[in-house]
Amino acid sequence: MANCTAHWDALAQNDPEIYKAILGEETREKKGIELIPSENYTYPEVFAANGSVFTNKYSEGYPGRRYYGGQEFTDIIESIAIERAKKVFRAGHANVQPLSGSPMNQAVYFGFLKPGDTVLAMDLSHGGHLTHGHPVSHMGKVFNFVRYKTHPDQEGRIDFDELMKVAKEHNPKIVLCGYTSYPRDYNYKDFKRIADEVGALTMADVSHIGGLIAAGAMANPMDYGFDVMTTTTHKSLRGPRAGLIVCKEKHKKTVDKAVFPGLQGGPHMHTIAAIAVTLGKAMTPEFKEYGAQTMKNSKTLAQTLMDGGAKLITDGTDNHMMVMNTTESFNLGGTKAEHTLDEVSITTNKQIIPDDPNPPLKPSGIRLGTPAATTRGMKEEDMKKIGEWILEALKNHDNETELAKIKGAVEEFCLSFPVPGL
Repeated sequence: MANCTAHWDALAQNDPEIYKAILGEETREKKGIELIPSENYTYPEVFAANGSVFTNKYSEGYPGRRYYGGQEFTDIIESIAIERAKKVFRAGHANVQPLSGSPMNQAVYFGFLKPGDTVLAMDLSHGGHLTHGHPVSHMGKVFNFVRYKTHPDQEGRIDFDELMKVAKEHNPKIVLCGYTSYPRDYNYKDFKRIADEVGALTMADVSHIGGLIAAGAMANPMDYGFDVMTTTTHKSLRGPRAGLIVCKEKHKKTVDKAVFPGLQGGPHMHTIAAIAVTLGKAMTPEFKEYGAQTMKNSKTLAQTLMDGGAKLITDGTDNHMMVMNTTESFNLGGTKAEHTLDEVSITTNKQIIPDDPNPPLKPSGIRLGTPAATTRGMKEEDMKKIGEWILEALKNHDNETELAKIKGAVEEFCLSFPVPGL
């Protein structure tokens, strides 16, 4: 096994600027509270696999069907990753080669659709993702996306009678449910009912909640007969930055051809090794406990914020995240709110709210989530403290003395919660 200390010494000697920046990021992560819901801390074992000799290997194709020689060990790790993904998500087939979240969704579209075909998906400002058909995405130019919305005045619920009418009017080839900033769970049974009514395939993008599904803390679309499900492997799953696709067995050939050779060339075998490790971790009792605690922490943080006068767009949460309307809550735009919390070592991200009148870089809110904080061992009582610090910081956003006091308390608090792998 290669000497990791020697690797770091070589980096420090040969590229001190990069080495210094890496050390700076380690310090930032240790001293602050990470509340961006799409971020997490991965396992030491994942670091090891992701930085392994598999970085050196080209492996175009699939296990047993490669275009290069020397594949006996790559076939082992990819086969293990596939079987673990099938078991974790109760699926007929899995493809673990997508390089990230956007490519995995693009592969599904190109595999099952022709240019111009219609997809029914969630509107970006109501919680959907750029790859779900926003006009700035290339996918929005290739395919015809009809976007549905939520009802903010009804705690962000979806009107399925209304959705059925839209589906019958536009006759989509795929009914897609999935989100990046929607603090509710989905009713997969009703999505499946609508798709069946119009003869569409069902697709779920569960990138944010893949880990919570694996842990049994949230419902699994595959249990409701969905055709395809995509998820990133970082976020709540705590793995490397990549994506995977699971599907019914009958879609195996379509999905595999869409990923390679349809969209990608050589897979990143070091990442696939790390995915296999991640999925092994996801099958442990400890991971189930982690998923359950993430949900408890999210509900506690949401309630603390609401009790303190913050307006959450769905008046609560059903998952790991929440979106706060900071403009309504504190007369403070999302960008200013994000920067204010950065000043006290609490990391969030600015976020558009449903039908936001403001542009994405100057939106009306922020997005928060609990996966990373939970990974560090924080629990309900800790969430109450964090919620109170957030409220105090946003209320005192122009008071540097008060912000400095909060920053000191946050960083002292973080000393009790080590970051895994650092």
